Amino acid sequence: MEPLAIALGVLGAVWGVAADRISARWPAHEDGSVRRVDWRTPIVAIFGAVALAAVPIRFGDATERALFGAVFAALILLIATDLDQRLLPDVVTLPLFVVGLAVLVWGGDSLVNRQSPWLAIAVAIGLPLLLYVCSLPFGEGAFGGGDVKFLAGIGLLIGGLRLVLAVFAGVLLSGVVIAALLVARRITLKSYIPFGPFLIIGAVWIALLPAGS
Repeated sequence: MEPLAIALGVLGAVWGVAADRISARWPAHEDGSVRRVDWRTPIVAIFGAVALAAVPIRFGDATERALFGAVFAALILLIATDLDQRLLPDVVTLPLFVVGLAVLVWGGDSLVNRQSPWLAIAVAIGLPLLLYVCSLPFGEGAFGGGDVKFLAGIGLLIGGLRLVLAVFAGVLLSGVVIAALLVARRITLKSYIPFGPFLIIGAVWIALLPAGS
């Protein structure tokens, strides 16, 4: 493993812990409480370490490394806030959409998988809206506005086909985790499980697949 990957892995772990502590305070909880370090802290730290360490391994171009290093850093904060507060803040998700549009104009469909820009736009907008509409019968919070904005932004960055695969991966991962927690009796069928973290992990995984995959 190249030294840059190791250095970014360490930085990702540190940023993961920092993001967990940020999410415990921001946005402010209604009761003013601040969550202590718990099981979420190592999860975000491990995700941060793996995500940032993978950037120089997957991407050789300096521009791509800078772009996806910054994007993955934002996703580390998103996964922390969703685990803590069931929230994907607009201040993080909306800039992803702007960056995605800029990248479409600048370099094909994403710098990850060069397909039709129009396909990326159509899927990035259409798929999240479809998922949102399909979730309405399951009640408020089943698939929130933050999830829609996140998928729209990341879809412009990773491309239409990869966005579909990312959602599939997120659904599959959530099913495995929820089933394991049910068997272990850590949750019940009435427990609320945020879907955002699974979508984020799926998006990072699919973004890191080799070009043409």
